[in-house]
Amino acid sequence: MGNSRAYPVLRTTDAGEAFRQARRLCALLRNVEGKVWLFAEPATVREVRDIAAIAPGPFDYARSRTDPATGDYLRFDLDVTALDDASLTEHLPLTFSEYVGRERVEAGILAALGDGMVSVEWHGRWPDDSDADWPSKYDGIQVVFHGDEAQTGDWTEEHTVFVHVTKWGDLPLAQELAAHIGSEVLGEAQLGW
Repeated sequence: MGNSRAYPVLRTTDAGEAFRQARRLCALLRNVEGKVWLFAEPATVREVRDIAAIAPGPFDYARSRTDPATGDYLRFDLDVTALDDASLTEHLPLTFSEYVGRERVEAGILAALGDGMVSVEWHGRWPDDSDADWPSKYDGIQVVFHGDEAQTGDWTEEHTVFVHVTKWGDLPLAQELAAHIGSEVLGEAQLGW
């Protein structure tokens, strides 16, 4: 049990550059899973529709809502593709968090970006791991668009790339990976996935 340690290795205001560097690091992973974890908190109707186009699946309310009559917590269980813009606007803000086919996300995420926070996580295994035939729950790459925390945090102008390593941390590996993209570790290890 435990969580990975996530080291920030790139911060930039250029979403395309953050994505390119994350993909360069991802190329170093072995046994990269066929699905990526996608978290999105779209800020507009257009962003909801663009995320839904690459990641059909359930959205939920970003903040808890209750039924005024019963006090019960409400879940968002509507199909965002069936709602008109005005109806969808009434339900914002929404979130999406699911595993999605890697190719779909990689092909469409940059076009779907807007001002909302989005995180893409690639899981695999770093080549130096002794048990390289099996996926690792700790190894991987994450790019957070409009954020600087591996766990959902506050919105920022910047986009951050993280390398995830063992739950005990592995600063030398993180430094080696950062050097691969011409960067360095940009801060303390954060709690990862």
